[in-house]
Amino acid sequence: MIDRYSHPEMAGIWTLENKYRIWLDVEIAVCDAWNRRKVIPDEDLKAIKEKADFNVTEILEIESRVHHDVIAFLTNVRDQIGPAGRWIHYGMTSSDVGDTALCMQLVQSADLLLGRLDALLEVVKGLAQKYRNQPMVGRTHGIHGEPTTLGLKFAHFYAELMRDRDRLQQARKQIAVGKLSGAVGTFSNINPDLEEEVCQALGLEAEPVATQVINRDRHAFFASVCGIIAGGLDRMANEIRLLQKSEGREVEEPFAKGQKGSSAMPHKRNPVVCERICGLARVVQSNVQVAYRDMPLWHERDISHSSAERVILPDICIGLDYILERMIFVLSGLHVYPENMERTLNVTRGLIYSQRLMLTLIDAGMLRDDA
Repeated sequence: MIDRYSHPEMAGIWTLENKYRIWLDVEIAVCDAWNRRKVIPDEDLKAIKEKADFNVTEILEIESRVHHDVIAFLTNVRDQIGPAGRWIHYGMTSSDVGDTALCMQLVQSADLLLGRLDALLEVVKGLAQKYRNQPMVGRTHGIHGEPTTLGLKFAHFYAELMRDRDRLQQARKQIAVGKLSGAVGTFSNINPDLEEEVCQALGLEAEPVATQVINRDRHAFFASVCGIIAGGLDRMANEIRLLQKSEGREVEEPFAKGQKGSSAMPHKRNPVVCERICGLARVVQSNVQVAYRDMPLWHERDISHSSAERVILPDICIGLDYILERMIFVLSGLHVYPENMERTLNVTRGLIYSQRLMLTLIDAGMLRDDA
């Protein structure tokens, strides 16, 4: 995601620095487990923990020659450690560290997104309570239907966001897994008990059955949930955009002092933040389709998913984080115009009460078609 639509904390999760830091955490956790099994001597483990580090620039330079990012990383780390570095990556394959670390990045992202959702829920709940008795016209197909309240609109959003929160918690649980089952997933050099021990130390569950990789249904589910949340934010932003139209101006997103709406029409107060939310929701949702296409890998693995995931997973998480924060901003400073809502209620001169009148006539004995 471009810097313009990124917040530092979420973007930081998806930097090379953080990715390699997690890779190193995984590698050291495995070394710890081997040490407890008397495979790695105490003095070598001590050297690993004291000296293990990496340099992103050097890794990229090595990768430009070997064309393999994990090998480049391991080479750089071993250079920092010295002779004891031979134990780094012992019994493992590239996806053991890469897939486990990727899941940890997604867990970190999920935690940030859950925090954003909680903050948004509080704002929406407050608006639902504040405007529970504020009448306005309800519309179906864009046409005036019957009276509703602004508070009820926000209650709808609140209920949907609560479902979003439940779904995201489920997605976090499903993605919080690791695997150390080695090449083709047969535990040929690492025992399942070591995998479980390491995963537990990293705050993960061990993947019950893996190939050489963690199956991508987990990643697709995570992406799907993010797409659903983005769709809900799109709906909320669209509602504000429609209610801000000049014909009604029932609500309005914040407009800062000195802010400009148009280079040609200085009177314009456009819902640009809501429009940005709608646009970026499309970006998030379009990437979900790619996550679905990453599921059918060849046999025990290929890396057709890898290039796609390096683009879509950061963009999904960073993009969703951004539009969640922007929706909090919009709703926290939302302008509400009760007088315009009440004026709009009367635009059809009472036609919005037609159902009540029809039922009264039916109660009096008239046929529905005649009423």
